[in-house]
Amino acid sequence: MLHEVKSDEHVSLDMKYLFILIFALSMFSCDMVGSRNLQQGDIVFQISKSSQSQAIQLATGSKYSHCGIVFLKGEEVYVYEAVQPVKLTKWADWIKRGESGHYVVKRLRESRSTLTPQNLSKLYQEGLKFNGKDYDSSFQWSDDKIYCSELIWKTYYNALGIELSALETFGDFDFSHPEVQKKLRERFKGGIPKDAVIVSPKALFQSEQLETVYTKN
Repeated sequence: MLHEVKSDEHVSLDMKYLFILIFALSMFSCDMVGSRNLQQGDIVFQISKSSQSQAIQLATGSKYSHCGIVFLKGEEVYVYEAVQPVKLTKWADWIKRGESGHYVVKRLRESRSTLTPQNLSKLYQEGLKFNGKDYDSSFQWSDDKIYCSELIWKTYYNALGIELSALETFGDFDFSHPEVQKKLRERFKGGIPKDAVIVSPKALFQSEQLETVYTKN
């Protein structure tokens, strides 16, 4: 029986598609490894690609500029986050918005005893009360608009009475860098409210009540 002999061009194309398939499967595998480590109520951190990310990092001295809460709906993994507007974002889409796909997952240290099914339900229901609200670009401590770390802090506090970190004020931050000053001029026409209450991604990341359970490099 005669066998068809593939040309070099066909072999080259086959190898190209094989490499693409292997790459796609490896990326899928990495995402699955990360998602298998996730539980309802986990807090995830990333370096945002937004225009304000660098200013947040410089002012707070934090590597991470964005965070959200993990909510599970059936087999689907979502990150509940304060962007514009506050919403549930699919896990894979959330990862893509972070720098280099890097993220860190943290979990309440007493999660086994504290995050019971009943309390997780409370966390979910209280969190969704903020759903659809506008993003607060001036970082005010009100419920009219919400920013990312405020959403997490208030969700845990309103649902379970847990203060994940001490609250801060604008006066705690470093506003000396030109990039930070530029953003402040854009957001605060009447001057910086230095005594206003705020909570930063750094405060949550460094919370002693949270432990790191997974890091995607």
